[in-house]
Amino acid sequence: MAVGGFDNPNNGDPNKDYPGAITFYVLVTCIIAAMGGLIFGYDIGISGGVTSMAPFLQKFFPSVYRKEALDESTNQYFWPELINAAAQNIAMLIIGRILLGIGVGFANQAVPLYLSEMAPYKLRGSLNVVFQLCITIGILIANVVNYLTSKMEGGYGWRVSLGGAAVPALFIVVSSLFLPNTPNSMLEKNQPEKARAMLKRIRGVSDKEIEAEFKDILAASEASKAVKHPWRNIKNRQYRPQLIMSILIPFFQQFTGINVIMFYAPQLFKTIGFGDNASLLSALITGGINVLATIVSIYGTDKWGRRFLFLGGWNSNVHISVSGDVTDLPKWYAGLVVFFICVYVAAFAWSWGPLGWLVPSEIFPLEIRSAAQSITVSVNMFFTFIVAQLFLTMLCHMKFGLFIFFAFFVLLMTLFVYFFLPETKNIPIEEMTCVWKSHWFWRRFMPEDRPQI
Repeated sequence: MAVGGFDNPNNGDPNKDYPGAITFYVLVTCIIAAMGGLIFGYDIGISGGVTSMAPFLQKFFPSVYRKEALDESTNQYFWPELINAAAQNIAMLIIGRILLGIGVGFANQAVPLYLSEMAPYKLRGSLNVVFQLCITIGILIANVVNYLTSKMEGGYGWRVSLGGAAVPALFIVVSSLFLPNTPNSMLEKNQPEKARAMLKRIRGVSDKEIEAEFKDILAASEASKAVKHPWRNIKNRQYRPQLIMSILIPFFQQFTGINVIMFYAPQLFKTIGFGDNASLLSALITGGINVLATIVSIYGTDKWGRRFLFLGGWNSNVHISVSGDVTDLPKWYAGLVVFFICVYVAAFAWSWGPLGWLVPSEIFPLEIRSAAQSITVSVNMFFTFIVAQLFLTMLCHMKFGLFIFFAFFVLLMTLFVYFFLPETKNIPIEEMTCVWKSHWFWRRFMPEDRPQI
């Protein structure tokens, strides 16, 4: 029995071991694909900094200022950034943000699945977490840009910040044209020979050595083609564990409260007594911590396992969440709050940050994979919106109680992981059914044999 009362998921098929190692080709391909996270991260990081710049508030929110003194996804990234940079009124700004949101949705749906299908199963976690690393790098770059553009004279620094994302977006647009389809996608398009050749290339082994993996992917593809209505089938009993995970994992990820820090970091640092430049500099520090801690996850996710990192992040998250009242703080205490914010960001960056994208992308069978990932992204984006919109109102009414509110959810999600999330490391993506069959709770939903669809 494994920790938490789980059977070892490898007992489902102990002899399944696909040969292959990481090749230069698959490494470059996965890095380029993962760079779709750069714009997502840049957008997260740029928002808080821009909305703390006086010229931006004067132009678009004058009353507030006086009172408070993959192909499709990459195209949907490029043009919105130019629209935002050139915005002359609120309507233009909103249109740009809506188009950008469409691009973010496309990328977040496609990139994690692409990485999970391309990567060798023993390194799937590390390569998939590169997507989250790119998100954190995007946030860090945004913090650097905000810090520099806030010093620009003429009041147009916010335009440079918003339009700056067009540079990496253009690179991603061009590089995405050279990305290959995954073997799974090629089989879906009835291209078995191309799929076999691609699998051989990305695994770096002989035809004979890829035979077992190719047969499993082919079988999954045939089952997928038999499903005419994945959105209807995903409600079937045998998919109940995956459906619940596709909803609860992104929900819990947002209720760690992380986007409160990422969206409002400059404003939060202002609240505890830092000036404009100091608040942006503090946000820059947290962005750097975010990147470094994500590298820990890249190293550990396939070595220590997903559950270990999930459970290892909860203590730090709760600690900062209950550190709460930030009114009239002395400098030493303000510095202590910044320290604990960094601890909190680090804990999220090696746990719920990357794993909130990784685990959903690897647990779905092919026949419902796209539909289920769409649910994951939709839930994630919906609760990102809810938390961002309600945070300031809740903070005004609940004060430090808001952070206790998030601490409660961190505790709840930790218990959920401990009791209900099986370990998925070192399990081939097409053999993931075995983790549910060997789980003490989810096994009741799983048929003994693959259902006839």
